[in-house]
Amino acid sequence: MSKDDMEVDEPASASSNAMSMLMPSAKGKAKEAANGSGDGVLTEKELREMNTRDGLPWVEKYRPNTLDEVVAHQDITATLEKFIEAGRLPHLLLYGPPGTGKTSTVLALARRLYGPPFRKHVLELNASDDRGIDVVRDQIKSFAMTKVLFSKGFKLVILDEADMMTQAAQSALRRVIEMHTKNVRFCILCNYVNKIAPAIQSRCTRFRFSPLPEKEVQRKVDEVVQKEGVNITEDGRAALLKLSRGDMRRALNVLQACHAAYDRIDESAVYNCTGNPDPKDIERVVQSMMSDEFGTSFNLITALKTEKGLALQDLITGAYDFLQTVDLPTQSRVYLLDHLGSCEHRLSVGGSEKMQLTALLGAFKIAIELSQKQTNGKR
Repeated sequence: MSKDDMEVDEPASASSNAMSMLMPSAKGKAKEAANGSGDGVLTEKELREMNTRDGLPWVEKYRPNTLDEVVAHQDITATLEKFIEAGRLPHLLLYGPPGTGKTSTVLALARRLYGPPFRKHVLELNASDDRGIDVVRDQIKSFAMTKVLFSKGFKLVILDEADMMTQAAQSALRRVIEMHTKNVRFCILCNYVNKIAPAIQSRCTRFRFSPLPEKEVQRKVDEVVQKEGVNITEDGRAALLKLSRGDMRRALNVLQACHAAYDRIDESAVYNCTGNPDPKDIERVVQSMMSDEFGTSFNLITALKTEKGLALQDLITGAYDFLQTVDLPTQSRVYLLDHLGSCEHRLSVGGSEKMQLTALLGAFKIAIELSQKQTNGKR
């Protein structure tokens, strides 16, 4: 064999080796494409594995995927299931405090309707997006006018925190809802239903999401504690449930923050992590305002605020809760609650903390005098 033939044969053999090496990867890609995971479409199992690897916040990691997994609100989820089975899903208006399951319910509804690739059929806009009248006229309208290929039925537009939309945008939205009802269903989510235009409310089926019962929050918290291996005491769990106030998002966020900061989560750890005043400090403050002399009480509270980094707003909230456990005459209780509300309002509009503290101390002193007069009058 000549030298020239050798030079020709070597590249040929090298190219054949390269082709044979590429064939398995090509076959693998073809197999992935056949399984629906080669062109960027992930299966539900792969998504869950990615979520676990990426270390998502527990709020997202334990967000319910089906309507059956939604905590509480069984009457609402049962009604939605009947709508889906009948094929007559109306426009929805879900309202209530934050962290009660509105967004989770709508996303579970979308999965129930469309399966894992539900994102293709859903347009989700949040308060962080620009949702002025131009967005309603352009983005929502163009989404409502188009159809997904090879699919039947309607698409879903989710407007989260819709009470932040301007009145002009809501007026434009009303017209879009009217024009595209055959092709689109709107799910409008908000915290305050009175900020939604009556014309939009009348076109939707309304569901109110009330704060979650403490037992339901505790059940979910116990599930997360077990799966994540959290070391939490009974008083820590009680403090966590008390501070959550029916808000599942707040409960899980506080639990995750405490787990990251402390090896053992007790009551003081929960209060320190959230920046809320300790109940013992609140009791000390209220007892001082009720029994100590004005100057002594003022100095004690000022020193405590500086030492613990407390705000007067937090002390007022804690004092309100503590007063529910104190035995006071009706007239004194009403007087105190009225002044607590007034101080909180003045603080929210920029009032001086020092002045409001003196006003609060004065209200407590007058309330004690009223209770003493009422007690002496009965005698």
